[in-house]
Amino acid sequence: MEMNQYLSMFIDEAKEHLQALNENLLRLEQQPDDIDIVQSIFRSAHTLKGMSATMGFQDLAALTHEMENVLDQVRGGRLKMNDDIFDTLFKGLDTLEAMVRDMEGGGAGQADVADLVERLKSMAEGGAPSASRPASGKDGGGSASSGTPGRHGLDEYQLSVIRQSAESGYRALHIRVTLREGCLLKAARAYMVFDALERHGEVIKSEPSVQDLEQENFDRTFAVYYITRQEASFIRDLINGISEIEEVTAEELSRSDLAEAPPQEQARAESAAASAVQAEQARTGTGQPAAASGRGDKPGGVAGRTIRVDSERLDALMNMFSELIINRARMEQLASEIRRGDLTEAVEQMSRITGNLQDVILKLRMVPLETVFNRFPRMVRDLAKSLGKKVDFVISGAETELDRTVVDEIGDPLVHLIRNAIDHGLEPVADRKKAGKPETGKVMLRAYHSGNFVVIEIEDDGRGIDRKKVVDKAVQRGMLTAADAARLTDEQAYQLLFASGFSTAETVSDISGRGVGLDVVKTKIESLGGRVSVESTPGAGTRFIIRLPLTLSVISAMLVKLGPEKYAIPLSSIVETGIIEQNSIRDVHGTRVVEYRNSIVPVISLAEVLESPHYRDDAEAETEIVLIRKGDRMAALMVDDFIGQNDIVLKSLGKYLANNDVIFGATILGDGQVALIIDPNSLIK
Repeated sequence: MEMNQYLSMFIDEAKEHLQALNENLLRLEQQPDDIDIVQSIFRSAHTLKGMSATMGFQDLAALTHEMENVLDQVRGGRLKMNDDIFDTLFKGLDTLEAMVRDMEGGGAGQADVADLVERLKSMAEGGAPSASRPASGKDGGGSASSGTPGRHGLDEYQLSVIRQSAESGYRALHIRVTLREGCLLKAARAYMVFDALERHGEVIKSEPSVQDLEQENFDRTFAVYYITRQEASFIRDLINGISEIEEVTAEELSRSDLAEAPPQEQARAESAAASAVQAEQARTGTGQPAAASGRGDKPGGVAGRTIRVDSERLDALMNMFSELIINRARMEQLASEIRRGDLTEAVEQMSRITGNLQDVILKLRMVPLETVFNRFPRMVRDLAKSLGKKVDFVISGAETELDRTVVDEIGDPLVHLIRNAIDHGLEPVADRKKAGKPETGKVMLRAYHSGNFVVIEIEDDGRGIDRKKVVDKAVQRGMLTAADAARLTDEQAYQLLFASGFSTAETVSDISGRGVGLDVVKTKIESLGGRVSVESTPGAGTRFIIRLPLTLSVISAMLVKLGPEKYAIPLSSIVETGIIEQNSIRDVHGTRVVEYRNSIVPVISLAEVLESPHYRDDAEAETEIVLIRKGDRMAALMVDDFIGQNDIVLKSLGKYLANNDVIFGATILGDGQVALIIDPNSLIK
């Protein structure tokens, strides 16, 4: 068995811990006296250190260990957080992330961390522990304590922690684990045991110490003192589920085993016990008992209900299912032509099954935007600090789900837009004061569903876009004439910002000014089948609006005809279908409208928009319409005929029809014909 078998799991979990460290450090920066946040940061750092040491990444383990020492001094009240400590810890996290990225690319995950390690050591020494320093969490006997070891090898401090937890309804267990003879990677097995235990409780002490376990300085047996709401039998079964475990014993400590601590030790342990209890309550809900210990419940609770799946396998599954959908459509068409009852019944049953399968597969591919959004607060913090600006960064709708393929690609465009909002959008503090604005600028990142699309908005309350400056720059570069510039709408003028090499910045910095950021944004979003637009009010702020397809795979659509040509309209944008008479259409100020269900609705000819040579709307006395909606606006889209509703597989057109905003993809029908997919949102202005 080799270490590289665990590498992918290590990288995934390391990323999760690093993200948690970033988020909690940002929270701590706002609430520097919150010890609960410090405890959370310490636990993440400690786990990451253990994982790194087990995998043999010594640079990563050494740096994390020193960060852990600083945090230990903070949580013990011997060191106070300040800007220098925050900056150093953030720099340490950047270095750790760089090492993990190197491992992901096949590297050794090494880096020169000597300077950072020395700096952290000096910080930790500035808060050197006193003689009465308690043992530190899982490290157990790793630190000196003023208490005398009891019958179980626990000092008075540790006994007091366990007793306080027991009074809150927790069980105190002594667990002994024996690995199989000849077990390879003993440290890895020990880590897996600790990882499983920490999902259901808190480890108070280990024998031997965690450092010895990480360095495999033990034979085959190790023990831990542990508090949990679970029964001993559940914990035994949990550990026995880990491979290469020979024997597990879990004994519950009785009240008589827990001698009363001296008053001074009792007081000192109360906060630590409370933190342990709160940590466990946070995992199990709101202080309620965790899932019952094996009486009818599946061992492992929620943790046992999730697995990691390689993304390539999901892609392969989606591709096969897409082909299944195309063949299903073909079977449905054949059944309607042959008109055999048994065949029709079988096809209908298959349609129901594949419909349910479709829902499951699409949900498998959907991931919350939180996975992307969570990395931005740290970036905003660093950027604001480098620019000398005060920024309030507000995120909403992070739980909005989007196709995994889109989520993987949307990160870079959002980085450009957020950096642009802070650098160009928000004024310096002095300028905001002069304008009567608060010193702290606001940047909002929000996401929400709109029909078959997900909308992402980046909005700031800065200076807004100077239309004249943008247009003059475009004329100066020869992108358009002065006469053309005068006829541009605001939206058209703002779209000039997305031109390659275009920039209104007077100086080039390491943040912006080269004219490549917004060009990259538009190119990437359009490659995903999306659209980006801009709204701005001078002096009040700017909003960038990104519309992305909910999924790049299968959608429900209405099939329509224009003569011999077939088109698909996403069902999510359709309100209803109907028939109107040609003489009911009126011309109002150059716009064709029709009264439909007591409302005046604009009329759009799909044949005219697509310049269809095979069909004219005025050739018939009556015409079919599809009532489409964009937000609170509606329009009646005239078509030749309805074919019906169907699930279609969305295929990209690549560079074909790139200049036609009305078409955003194509699909293969059951008879092998290709139907173009209409984007209704582009038709409603």
